[in-house]
Amino acid sequence: MATLSPTVKVKESKPKTGGGGGGPVVRFPRGGGNGGGDSYPNFGEQLRRYRLGLAVGLAAVVMLFVSFTSAYIVRQGLGQWDTATSRYVSDWVPLRLPMGLLIVNTLILVASSYTIEKARRAALERAALAPVIAMPGIAAGPQRSTPWLPVTVVLGLAFLAGQLLAWKEMARRGFFLSSTPSSSFFYVLTGMHALHLAGGILALVYALAVTSLGARNLERRRIVVDVTAWYWHFMAGLWIYVFALLKFAS
Repeated sequence: MATLSPTVKVKESKPKTGGGGGGPVVRFPRGGGNGGGDSYPNFGEQLRRYRLGLAVGLAAVVMLFVSFTSAYIVRQGLGQWDTATSRYVSDWVPLRLPMGLLIVNTLILVASSYTIEKARRAALERAALAPVIAMPGIAAGPQRSTPWLPVTVVLGLAFLAGQLLAWKEMARRGFFLSSTPSSSFFYVLTGMHALHLAGGILALVYALAVTSLGARNLERRRIVVDVTAWYWHFMAGLWIYVFALLKFAS
């Protein structure tokens, strides 16, 4: 007697790749919740790339100021040939720096380094809480925080204004860009630093503009603030170095 043995085919489920058993990955929404699915960018990876680019850029700035320092020290030992004495005579004139203004500018820049670090940490906290707040049924309470980013912009502008006053004071004392080699190095060193710091201020203004565009740009703001904060800390340390060089190596 024949029997029927039905064959049942079982379809094996293929595991979804991408998890790797590495734990949950925080991904920020893109496009303002327009049904974009799970195609979210990895902003942690973007942040690492931006930091790497910043490191490369800062390496170029370091090399620039190292070359300025070398030229500054070498130029001090040079002079002009005196035909009467048949020897080189030093034409290096010590500078009378406006120490009061420069010290105040240094304190302003150090204070701005503190405020931008507070802004960086605040942006990091808001970005970390963004996926939790975006969950259904979870509402964020009113956030009251100090506007560290605008304060940093104001302090940065105050530093640049203080540098302008220092340059005017040097001109009042008779030290112009082409007066002596020492005064030329003063304007070049402080001017190049002020130019790089102005670039940091523009980056902060861009971060403020990104914030006003809405919460969906929170991750972009976090990256901009984070990278600019490290750049700003570097500029603060660089200014202390330039100030010490002009004061003690003149």
